[in-house]
Amino acid sequence: MKQIFLTDVICYDGTQLRSHWIFNQTGMTGDAISAFTGPADVSTDHMVDLVDVKNNAPIFSTSMLHFLIEHFDTDLEKMILRQRLLITITLEELHRHNSGKNVARKGNDLFDGDRKLSVCIAAPTPVSCCIHFGINILSEGTPVPTKGLTDFGIDPKGFSVNIMQRYAREMEEVQHSRCKVRAVR
Repeated sequence: MKQIFLTDVICYDGTQLRSHWIFNQTGMTGDAISAFTGPADVSTDHMVDLVDVKNNAPIFSTSMLHFLIEHFDTDLEKMILRQRLLITITLEELHRHNSGKNVARKGNDLFDGDRKLSVCIAAPTPVSCCIHFGINILSEGTPVPTKGLTDFGIDPKGFSVNIMQRYAREMEEVQHSRCKVRAVR
């Protein structure tokens, strides 16, 4: 699985959650995980979470660490399980920092008490499934009470590289596990 940290600041507006976005940015083909920083400003017009659309709950943050992942299979349930794995890896990385010990996972989001750290969605495309996972860097100016990586003293780039490496390693180990097992009768 390919991994890349994009150095350009990119405003995530929801249109990036689509097939071949990583290819269009980097030229890399195949399953990949990318990370970048930038604001998030997702209107309900570009949201794929129908509950958030119904509740008129757009996403906004002045600064987030974004992950976009694309796997070239179309099994949404498998992608949601991968999404949960990504959140768990991130939670473990946060727990490695003393200031992040109180962070907990609730579904596909991370919280420190009642303060939300993240947004995450998995969605199908005609040729793949994608994940967007955003973690606040700054907590000011958000529509709900939040915490960000700066509140924990965490460098976004180094943090993202560790998460991408761990996620890619998990995917490689899953592939290896699939290939080393014989069928049972």
